[in-house]
Amino acid sequence: MDMILQEDDGILVQPTNFSAVEDNCIYRCGFPQPSNFPFLQSLNLNSIICLSLEPYPEENLEFLKFNKVKLFQFGMDGTKEPSTMSRSAITEALKVLTDVRNHPVLIHCKRGKHRTGLVVGCLRKWQSWCLSSVMDEYKQFAGAKWRETDGRFLETFDVSCIRHCLESIIYTNYGSTKRCLLCIEEILQKPPMTSVL
Repeated sequence: MDMILQEDDGILVQPTNFSAVEDNCIYRCGFPQPSNFPFLQSLNLNSIICLSLEPYPEENLEFLKFNKVKLFQFGMDGTKEPSTMSRSAITEALKVLTDVRNHPVLIHCKRGKHRTGLVVGCLRKWQSWCLSSVMDEYKQFAGAKWRETDGRFLETFDVSCIRHCLESIIYTNYGSTKRCLLCIEEILQKPPMTSVL
């Protein structure tokens, strides 16, 4: 179901299956339509990750160019066969997804269910979520069409294959409610805190 938000200058329509994965930096949804462009503009996106095989529509490409949004395409087959799910494509998508230089970032496939759910599920495993929570989130977005093969894929996906690629990215807690991903280089470049008495 599409969510419609009211704003002073018009109506903003969220893409199908839209949700924040990480507040203010990572979002997920189904394939954005032109009616969703004003809403996407409100997110101030820096990047979009597309997991669909199909060529990106010209109208969407023009929107990205006008708004200076980078497009990363990882064509993944949307079939039900686990053998067609590319671990290397998921690993490459995760590298882009977790790189703060690409944030805010939106990840999508056709409906925002299976391929997007797999990538987000692998991200959650990297974030040390327990498998039952990963599967609960996957099923929330896949609905009645969740796939056992996707569950087996998430269960067997080895996050150590991406840990070494992501050593420059760490989590820093800000208060009890907000987490931000920061590049280690950004932290190292900040001058040390001094106390004045």
